[in-house]
Amino acid sequence: MRFRNWPAGNDAVCDHNKRILEEGFNCSRSTTADSTLTLRRGFIHAFRVILSAMTPFGIVICLLMPQAALAQTERTPLNIGVYVSAPFVEAEGNDRYSGMAIELWEAVVRRLGQPYQYAEYPSFRELVRAARNDEIDVAVSNLTITRDRAEIVSFTQPWYDAGLRIMVPETGGSGGFWGVIGGLKDAGHLRAYAWLFVVILLATIGFTVFDRKFDPGFPKRWPEGIAESFYHVMSIATSGKASRKNLFGWMGRIWQAFWLLIGVGVIAYITSSVTSIMTAVSLTQGIGSLADLPGRSVAVFEGSVSQDYMTELGIETRAYPGIRESVDALSAGRVDAIVGDAPVLEHFAHSNPGQQLTVVGNIFHPDKYGFAFPHDSELTHPVTLHILDLIEDGTLAEIRMRHFGDENL
Repeated sequence: MRFRNWPAGNDAVCDHNKRILEEGFNCSRSTTADSTLTLRRGFIHAFRVILSAMTPFGIVICLLMPQAALAQTERTPLNIGVYVSAPFVEAEGNDRYSGMAIELWEAVVRRLGQPYQYAEYPSFRELVRAARNDEIDVAVSNLTITRDRAEIVSFTQPWYDAGLRIMVPETGGSGGFWGVIGGLKDAGHLRAYAWLFVVILLATIGFTVFDRKFDPGFPKRWPEGIAESFYHVMSIATSGKASRKNLFGWMGRIWQAFWLLIGVGVIAYITSSVTSIMTAVSLTQGIGSLADLPGRSVAVFEGSVSQDYMTELGIETRAYPGIRESVDALSAGRVDAIVGDAPVLEHFAHSNPGQQLTVVGNIFHPDKYGFAFPHDSELTHPVTLHILDLIEDGTLAEIRMRHFGDENL
């Protein structure tokens, strides 16, 4: 490179300085070119290293990495929400559960090949809410399929047909014999009957002693005499008729009339007391069907179909978390009956004979059970297909038989 327009003056000095600058500039340009070449060679070397690393083994690893990540995702345990409701779901402790719904779900999940873990919820309402909010992958219980629930969660193929029934105390189911006896006892009539029986015994003894002394034709042996007098007293007490002969003329007739009045009074008292107790038992305890529930207080399970249906009918309800709390309320007299799923009530009454409970009336409001999923769940379709397979191959019938017997098939 040459410099033009150099200043005039000392030509020797100028020529010398010009040569120095030109040599320096040319040296700098040479150094820059060498550095650029070095960098270019470094990039080429790095690229060759990367290409050499991309062997078939490296390519296989890169291709398998997404599959390994997917497999890891598939092995994530499913969150299974449950609501304890025997005999469909029963807690065994240590996060273990049993029952018909659990057995059916585990038969399905074995076919899916998915790991899972359980999470318990306190009511049907909370279980459905958890499925709607994607807190769980599946809701497993005797969960009734309804329109309102189907709007917020997805259901499988129904796997059990059920309905509602009524549970009452055994002494109050239909106002039967023991219901009347219990009512007479509570009203104090049994105590009055006991005193009346004592009076009958004393009268029998008194008549026996009197007739043995004044009636020559009266049996002389005590057993025959007591039997004769007892028959006479009972005839007066039950029919108001005197069966013995008059021994004292007009005074005897007056005495017999007096006993007739006593007999009529006894008959009237017994008849009125029994009738009033039967009426009271029928009004307060005689629940035998759905038609008997209006005007009564009924226990239901919180968030259940029974609660919704009783509210729809205008029947007073009290919601409890489960069957045991409802039974406690019934035993304490806080409610008159329990309305719930028929198989749940029947199972509890059969499994707890000491509670003296009975299930009355026919099934009403028939319904069906299914498993529930979040609306966008990819499990709904395959689980439904597996349930259909279990129905067709008889597995579901075997599961049901183990828990309910032949009458529920």
